Amino acid sequence: MSTNLERGKERADLGKYRALGGWVEKPDDMQHALEGNVSADVVIAGAGFAGLSAALELTRLGANVVVIERDFAGFGASGRNAGYLAGAMALEYDLMFRGLSKERATQIVRYYDDAVGFVEDKLKEHDIDCEYVQSGWIRAGVHPSQEKKIRADMLVGTEHGHKSEFLDHAQMRARGIPPAFLFGEYTPAGGTLHPGKYVMGLRRAALRARVKLYENTPLLSYTEGPVIQVKTPRGSVSAPVLLLATNAYTPQLGLLANKVVPLRISAIETESLSAVQLASLDWPRREGIVTGHYSMESFRLTARNTIISTVKRIHYPYGSETPNVPAYDQYRALRANLHERLPTLKDVALRHCWSGYISTAGNALPVVGTTGANQNIYYTAGCSGHGLASQSMLGNMLAQKIRGSEPPLLAALRYDTPTLPPEPFRWCLVNGALAAANTLDDRLNRKLRHAAA
Repeated sequence: MSTNLERGKERADLGKYRALGGWVEKPDDMQHALEGNVSADVVIAGAGFAGLSAALELTRLGANVVVIERDFAGFGASGRNAGYLAGAMALEYDLMFRGLSKERATQIVRYYDDAVGFVEDKLKEHDIDCEYVQSGWIRAGVHPSQEKKIRADMLVGTEHGHKSEFLDHAQMRARGIPPAFLFGEYTPAGGTLHPGKYVMGLRRAALRARVKLYENTPLLSYTEGPVIQVKTPRGSVSAPVLLLATNAYTPQLGLLANKVVPLRISAIETESLSAVQLASLDWPRREGIVTGHYSMESFRLTARNTIISTVKRIHYPYGSETPNVPAYDQYRALRANLHERLPTLKDVALRHCWSGYISTAGNALPVVGTTGANQNIYYTAGCSGHGLASQSMLGNMLAQKIRGSEPPLLAALRYDTPTLPPEPFRWCLVNGALAAANTLDDRLNRKLRHAAA
């Protein structure tokens, strides 16, 4: 293929950028923006997995709940992720468990693993059809040097109660996994789903439960006190309790700015594959695949027979800003990487590319707790890219805590989050660490290309 032709295809593919995630559209029944002053028992900022799950549980427990969302439900990370319903595999164990007792570390692993079953139950309870495939998922190695790390992490997980098995090269081929993935850790629990349909299913359930949802209603400020006053552009909410389920956007509200940072993650989706192209992959069980890179690569098939690939490059914007802008360098890297891992798809065009923000703390653990003079401001952030299942269950647990009953797994997540340095040192530290990870990953990928030449 000529260089000019390839460049033309790349330009066409990168022109498929969407300001929304690839899974969602603005709902036809957009809820009107808040106007005037209202009161509630609890006001929740953020209508993603955590906020909507909390609203449903609070309503079930008898609370009068108001949810405000600056765009529409699912606009943020809940509608932009890769759609893995996943437990504790591929967690950053080496960061997360420093200074923790084995008992607490085991509870944290259980929190992630139990969250898978929690979501499965909620899909049935709320009759949410989100194309869930209970396939399990695989953390795979693409180079022999990754086996040691994958096995070591698998051992840590096993010691703390996570159930998985190692698949060697022959077992991977027997499952029909594409040949670029040499070996891996397989977790049978969980699988893949359509996150847009999942979050919209939670939205429908919340509206049926008479949760008052106000979309196009950003939180401008709040005033602490026994009754919290939340101000929005055209109104306000008064409530004894505020829950900030705003994840990567929380630092912009003046909270957790020295505890979590937003990280920009990107994704690409191909056009639908033909029967011949699907057959060239094999992949009959459609397991979600993540790799053992420092900045992991991920690959999955969707119900519409497209491939979605995510991550590869990660970026922290200065000052914890979250601009909704394209990241062409990331899409370009994802596209090239897709062609290397799945070479039979080199001629398949992209349908969409998009970006969004997760949040992470210095130890990669969830950040959950209360603040304010009356300790009536609750928050959850720091999903670190593992939030689909875990944040859903965390919202539910926070609702129980608000109503006076703290689940044991929620108590296990309450700890002192490490403090991050101020800017510009924070920008240098975070992006320096990401650059180092990219350098190591690029070095390994060059070895693969050299071996294939």
